[in-house]
Amino acid sequence: MTLPDHSTAARRDPYAALRYSDFRLLLTGRFITSFGNEMLSFAIAWELWLRTHKAFALGMVGLVQVVPVIVLSLPAGHVADQYNRRRIVLITQLFTGLCALGLALLSYGQGSLFLIYLCLFGIGVARAFNDPASSTLVPETVPPHLFSSAATWNSSSWHIASIVGPAVAGLIIAFSNNVAAIYIFDALGAVVFSILLSAIKGKRLPLARKSATWESLAEGIKFMRDTKIILAAITLDMFAVLFGGAVALLPIYATDILKVGAQGMGVMRAAPSIGALLMAFLLAHLPPMKNAGKTLLLAVAGFGACTIIFGFSNWFWLSVLMLTLLGGLDNISVVIRATLLLTHTPNEMRGRISAVNGIFLGVSNELGSFESGFAAALFGPIIAVVGGGIATILVVLSIAKIFPQILHLKTLDVPEQVP
Repeated sequence: MTLPDHSTAARRDPYAALRYSDFRLLLTGRFITSFGNEMLSFAIAWELWLRTHKAFALGMVGLVQVVPVIVLSLPAGHVADQYNRRRIVLITQLFTGLCALGLALLSYGQGSLFLIYLCLFGIGVARAFNDPASSTLVPETVPPHLFSSAATWNSSSWHIASIVGPAVAGLIIAFSNNVAAIYIFDALGAVVFSILLSAIKGKRLPLARKSATWESLAEGIKFMRDTKIILAAITLDMFAVLFGGAVALLPIYATDILKVGAQGMGVMRAAPSIGALLMAFLLAHLPPMKNAGKTLLLAVAGFGACTIIFGFSNWFWLSVLMLTLLGGLDNISVVIRATLLLTHTPNEMRGRISAVNGIFLGVSNELGSFESGFAAALFGPIIAVVGGGIATILVVLSIAKIFPQILHLKTLDVPEQVP
């Protein structure tokens, strides 16, 4: 196959990354596992809410998964920079599949909540090692000038899975009132991804060759601290999602506020991903960004505004519209952040930088779910969601003040000093 030239035409080709067979294999595998994970997230939230009717039980889903990510991400990033990254992903995917099978058995036999949370903890452990290794595979499948294209299609793949996954899960629950099959599908998806990953023939990039010392583990933190653009983008995303975690409370909105049941919850879970997918295709076909920093700040501020309107809404379709807009704006942040991580990080440090990023994301996504559940238990879901949206807008103003570099970020190209 003739590789595309590093030219303006290639850079603006929205399907450039998809022309590489290795990237297509990686993208397909990620889509399958994302599809299964989204179904699992829907199923576990629905099952725990019906069994407990406690917002705190929903928040605990995020907490038990984020703890191992926070504790293990730094050593996991070092492992990803030292050893075969594809092999690490294979092992973690298979372990995730075993945990999903455990959830299926516990669901079928109405097992204890402690064991359910233990399986979720195991998934968190696998994720702590999987994410740093998995995120470094893109540079093995496409050249550097297509990193932005690859990031956009990765985001699109995940959001397609987020649209279809919850919708399918909602239909399965509505017609069968059983979630065990959903957990089994997630386990099978991990096996399929492992097979596709084994078929990738991409180039092997050099790894770091350092012993596991605290200094080597801390290099990712130091690099992040010194690279203000990356630090600003990740900090902005972390606090925005931490405070804007409306999705964690969708079971409460579906049953008690909007009264739309499992099918309505499936639509609402899919809505942010529909918006994100539409935005991803728009970004893929538009010319490269010329004011990426200001675009990022405006997108996150809009995310907060949509969260506020959703929190107050008592009309189902207005809620769906706000979730759709929220997802589209959030995807702008996702693509910019993912591209910055690829273009501004040397390959031999990508595992550790991804690990630090994983800690930020874990805190924002999973701890954000816990924060939303805890706040809803104390003040009610409406105050929790609206307050989170207001806090998100305040975070945008603070980041713009603390990191003025973000205002001057123009393009997402690879800087000359990064190999």
